[in-house]
Amino acid sequence: MKTILFQGDSITDAGRDKTNEILPPGAGLGAGYPMLVAARLLCDYPGEYTIINKAISGNRVVDLYARWKIDALHIRPDILSIMIGVNDTWHEFARQNGVEVPRYERIYHELLEWTKAELPNVKLVLMEPYVHPFGAVGDGWKEEIDQRRAIVRKLADEFKAIFIPSQTLLDDALARAPQEHWTKDGVHPLLAGHQLFADAWIKAVIG
Repeated sequence: MKTILFQGDSITDAGRDKTNEILPPGAGLGAGYPMLVAARLLCDYPGEYTIINKAISGNRVVDLYARWKIDALHIRPDILSIMIGVNDTWHEFARQNGVEVPRYERIYHELLEWTKAELPNVKLVLMEPYVHPFGAVGDGWKEEIDQRRAIVRKLADEFKAIFIPSQTLLDDALARAPQEHWTKDGVHPLLAGHQLFADAWIKAVIG
């Protein structure tokens, strides 16, 4: 049985269970794309996957790094999916407690280097951060998020990870419905947005 671990911030957290109780397969994953991925895989491949969500709302890359040993390495996943970066920008604009772009790159790189050293056979999935310019998203966010997106794509190339273009998925979806259909505030996906990510994730990772 393969273990899939989802990591990140509130976009991935999506209200997941944090009690550490033993739950039925697929339970406690929150109401976001990890749950939708799990529903498809548990239906199509019974008994083949264990799916775990350890994302925490509000996390920046430094928060992820601080808990990486217990919440990622000790789990020893076969597939590790990460989306991190929007709070590194958001927290700076909101309360001057973000993570500067060069530091974000340095810490993210070290986190992935550490992961591959400890888990050389893990399959990495890197989902780029994204924003749409409304709701919680202020002036200057998009330009900074674009820099973080470029970093994630570069890291995916370096570490031979599967890359999920979250921003492009949402931007392309605007041809079908306005941005308010996909996210509630420019950051947090609504159900349709989560389905976009889940579909893309399954296609890229599982095939």
